Amino acid sequence: MKFSKRQFLKASGAAFAVLPLGHGAIASAAANKSISAPLKKLTDDVVPISATERNARIAKAQSLMQQHNIAALILEPGAAMDYFTGIQWWRSERLTAVVIPKEGEIAVVCPFFEEPSIRESLAVGKDVRVWQEHESPFERIKQILADRKIKHGSIAFEDTVRYFVQRGTMALLPSMQDTSAEPITLGCRMFKSAHELQLMHKANEITLAAYAHVYAQLELGMSQSEVKNLMASAQSALGGSGIWNMALFNEASAYPHGTKQKQTIREGSIVLMDCGCSVQGYQSDISRTFVFGEPSKKQHKIWNMVRQGQRIAFETATLGTPAGKIDDAVRAYYVKQGLGPDYTLPGLSHRTGHGIGMQGHEPVNFVHGETETLKPGMCFSNEPGIYLPGEFGVRLEDCVYMTDKGIKWFTIPPDSLSSPIGQLAPLPI
Repeated sequence: MKFSKRQFLKASGAAFAVLPLGHGAIASAAANKSISAPLKKLTDDVVPISATERNARIAKAQSLMQQHNIAALILEPGAAMDYFTGIQWWRSERLTAVVIPKEGEIAVVCPFFEEPSIRESLAVGKDVRVWQEHESPFERIKQILADRKIKHGSIAFEDTVRYFVQRGTMALLPSMQDTSAEPITLGCRMFKSAHELQLMHKANEITLAAYAHVYAQLELGMSQSEVKNLMASAQSALGGSGIWNMALFNEASAYPHGTKQKQTIREGSIVLMDCGCSVQGYQSDISRTFVFGEPSKKQHKIWNMVRQGQRIAFETATLGTPAGKIDDAVRAYYVKQGLGPDYTLPGLSHRTGHGIGMQGHEPVNFVHGETETLKPGMCFSNEPGIYLPGEFGVRLEDCVYMTDKGIKWFTIPPDSLSSPIGQLAPLPI
C-alpha cells in the first residue's frame, strides 16, 4: 500500500500507534480531530533548579578545586555559568564573568549598567562587582581574589572562556598560573542529578510528541523548511524553548548535517529529521527517519541495520565500560554488513553518540579511543546512522542515561519503519 499521509492516535501513556492512509482514503472524524486538535503545553508541572541545588553544585566544585589544587575558577556566560549561578547572559566585548574561589562566596563581574539585569537571573550569592566603560574588568577579578586571600596558586578557566579574558586576567596575576577548569566543570556537570534527568526527560517528551504531530501532517511536495517550521511550532506549543530542527529529504539525507540542495517530499522519499529543545536549560536530541510512500527493500534493510546498531550500542553500554567501546561495537557490526570500515562511506561517518545535558553536545562521547568509563549520571545520545552517498541516509537517535543499575532510555526507539515514532520511557526516579 502507498501512503500519502500518516496518522497518529495517542495511546495510553506516551506510546503512539500508526494508521496508514491510502491515496484518496478518508480518515475517520476522530482521527481528523486528533490531527487538528491544538497541542497542549506539557511543562506546567516543571520545577526549576533551586538555589539550594546550585549552592550544592558550588560546594562540590570547591571540593574538587581543593583536590586539584586550584585556587579559583573563572566562567563566562554560557551553560557552565547558568549551571552554577542561574545567570543567563550572552558574550560580548564587555566582560561578564563569575569567579568561584576554592573557599567562600562566589562573585560576579559585570558592566555597571548591566547589574540590574544580571541580578534578575542570579540565583546564588550577592557579591556583584561592576566596572565602568573606561575601566578594566580584570581589575575587579584581581580585587575579588585579593578579598578571598588568593594570591598564589592556579586559576582555572572554563574551556570556552575567550583568550582575551584569560590574557587580561593573567596579566594582573603574575604570581599565579592558569590551567583548565575541565576537571571541575566536568566533574560536576557530567553527572546529572535526579532533578536534571527529569528535566531532560520532559524535553524528550516534548520532542517525541512533536514528531508524532508532524509525521501525521507530511504531504507530497512539502519543502524542508515547511517541515522544519511545523516541528518548531509543535515543540513551542508543547512548552519547549531553545528549539532547533533539521529536515533532510532524499539524497540530502546522506549528508549527516545537510546540504544546500533544496529537496521536496516525493513518493518514496526518505525524510530524516534531527530535532531538539530545552526545558529549564536541559536538552533533548532525537532523530527519526521516515519513508513517504512505500519503502523500498533497501530502505527497509538500512533502517533495520541502524536500529540494530542502536541496540548494540545500548547493550554494550554497561557500567564501567570505556565509552569508546560502544562506538567500536557498532562499527564491528556494520563491517560485517559490508559497510565501512571505520568512517568510510557507505557507512557511519560520525561518532556513535555524544554527551548531552545543558548543551546538545557535551563530553564524554561514544567515539573510538575514548577511555572514560561509564558511570551513573552520565547522559548520551545513541545515533549510529548509515549514509549512502548519492542515495539516502538513515539516522535514529535516542538519548540514554546511566543509573547505578545500568543504562536507561529517555525515549524508546521505534522497532519498525511502519511505526517509526517510538515511545516515551518511564520517568526517571
